[in-house]
Amino acid sequence: MDRWKTNSLRSEGAGRAQGSCGGQGCWVRRGRRGRGFPGMGSLVPLSVLVLSSILAKPGSAQAQVSPPYPAAGLSVLDATIPELQEAMARGELTSVDLVETYLARIEAYDRNGPGLNSILRVNPRARAEAAALDQERTRGVIRGPLHGIPVILKDNYDTHDLPTTGGSVALAGVVPPDDAFQVKRLREAGAIVLAKSNMHELAMGITTVSSLGGQTRNPYDPARNPGGSSGGTGTAVAAAFGAVGWGTDTCGSIRIPSCFNNLFGLRPTKGLSSIDGIIPLSHTQDVGGPLARSVTDLAVALDATVGPDPADPATQALQGRELPRFSDALDPGALQGARLGVVHELFGDPPDDQEVDSLLREVVGQMVEMGADTVGVTIPELEDLVWPSGVINHEAKFDLMDYFSATPDAPVASLREIVDQGLYHEALKGAFQRREGAEDRDSEEYQTALAKREELAAALLKVLDDNDLDALVYPVVKRRPALIGEPQTGSNCQVSAGSGFPAMALPGGFTENGLPTGLEILGRPFDDARLVALAYAYEQGVQPRRFPPAAPPLVEGKAPAPVTFEVAVLTGPGERGALRGQFTFDPVVRTLVFDVEILGTPAEEVYAVTLNRAHEESAGATIHRLVGPGLSRETGVVGLGNQGAEDLVAGRLSLVLYTASQPRGLVRATLRLPEANGSARSAGPLR
Repeated sequence: MDRWKTNSLRSEGAGRAQGSCGGQGCWVRRGRRGRGFPGMGSLVPLSVLVLSSILAKPGSAQAQVSPPYPAAGLSVLDATIPELQEAMARGELTSVDLVETYLARIEAYDRNGPGLNSILRVNPRARAEAAALDQERTRGVIRGPLHGIPVILKDNYDTHDLPTTGGSVALAGVVPPDDAFQVKRLREAGAIVLAKSNMHELAMGITTVSSLGGQTRNPYDPARNPGGSSGGTGTAVAAAFGAVGWGTDTCGSIRIPSCFNNLFGLRPTKGLSSIDGIIPLSHTQDVGGPLARSVTDLAVALDATVGPDPADPATQALQGRELPRFSDALDPGALQGARLGVVHELFGDPPDDQEVDSLLREVVGQMVEMGADTVGVTIPELEDLVWPSGVINHEAKFDLMDYFSATPDAPVASLREIVDQGLYHEALKGAFQRREGAEDRDSEEYQTALAKREELAAALLKVLDDNDLDALVYPVVKRRPALIGEPQTGSNCQVSAGSGFPAMALPGGFTENGLPTGLEILGRPFDDARLVALAYAYEQGVQPRRFPPAAPPLVEGKAPAPVTFEVAVLTGPGERGALRGQFTFDPVVRTLVFDVEILGTPAEEVYAVTLNRAHEESAGATIHRLVGPGLSRETGVVGLGNQGAEDLVAGRLSLVLYTASQPRGLVRATLRLPEANGSARSAGPLR
């Protein structure tokens, strides 16, 4: 039996909660497939459920419970674009409501709280545009499925009414004369450009840091990068700062942020979507397209923006082809009988790759359970074909020169000027200098790279045809998101980028510390709709979406407030001494402020007070030292992270006192959050 067929992971879908209010406050009853909050019955206070959903570890049983829904409303965390349209058609929601909700979330979580820093600039006219589109709706004018829907654009898409900067201080004030092709199509479809998102400067990296925007953070762990270069869009969509977002992909810049943010993202076939009006990195490899929380939203977004454009020669490949209709491709049974080729050499072997490798084997096993067949495949000399096919270093310098020359009043004319004037983030120095080093547009090395692209495409097509495959599958990135400031390794981005073949990133489960992973599926040229169908079937069968801990539902239009509680325990039978602690827990940034004091025990006899993770009946291992030797009181703040916060909510954390008379730490006090009183309710139809 193929080893890929032996791994499976069954995942329950999340039932939506139904709400009601009575004399004891507001309560919700979970759907029949939801799972209980630890220590509670089937009925729990709404504010407690909000807290439990915030703190649930992605991929855990708790995380499979959907965010609570107001009685007659939707949650922007997981409502699809068609669901939002239905609510607006019924008069229960307006486009202005959507704009206000997304702006409130940006204020709470992007600029404050965890400071995700994904949004570079908010459109100051967004409310007015939403109001105008609401008026059109009242007159019976509906432009299409995106009418009145706020979207996020990566800041390398030209917008005639907002600066387009590529994240660079060198271009901070540049307002292009017109919209990019895809932006024009979005506006014609009734979408609202709510904001421009941060990106890795001029798209030259995969961790999303720029001189104009700074460092964007991952909403699943703000200490880690969100992928890139479309990491601002990835974070913003994951955190529900807009309904859907647009990025670009030159070597993984849609797929990697999708992978690291639990999203779906398609790098379309080269030529299926226009790159006209996008700040270029490599005209041969650049593509543009959406990142979405659901495949349904991805399909709606693709339908609005793909198609031929005389200004982009690559789209001439669409001549004589029927343009795909992605919304019609959403088939929940698409995996039944599908044949998937598992590219073994693209999975990880080193120890650092094993966690992601194991998770993605389970994903392949889930697809087998849904009817797919898998075939282990090897592509001869794949590595020797993939990396030499990259042309970014040969094209970036000249493509940027062409873009600057076509932009009225551009403050710089070349990458060399940006480097010489220091108009870049220091993290980009190496990439800028390397790409500035290209000597001419048509070097022998460049021609060799272009030839390798044809060889790679031929090799991929051969393995697809020889094995009668619908798609090849492999990790988007073989390793978890790196900590901010560390290099990100493990990407398989160039397989699709070097061939021009379409590739889709699918959510692939969560690591032990709650970080998203992603599986990539690659198909034949212009078979993009088949990839979307496979992704939709997988999504419907597994329900892999988990909302990010750093951007939970709003409460009364704001981030959930910190919770303050106390702990006290006698230091021994019949003794007057006590161990006391006052704590304030912030469920968004996952920090614990503490003030711990030992009474009745001489300071010189105190060894330590620690915060421990309980294990069955024992105190468990120490995760933080709170009070040090020879002290009777200390104050401070500790970061709990995803696991520690989940443990706190579940009652698995305790204080342990070590003294000269009790050197083994026999005094313990469990930290327990207070029961909520039901007063914390979400205002309005959305959060």
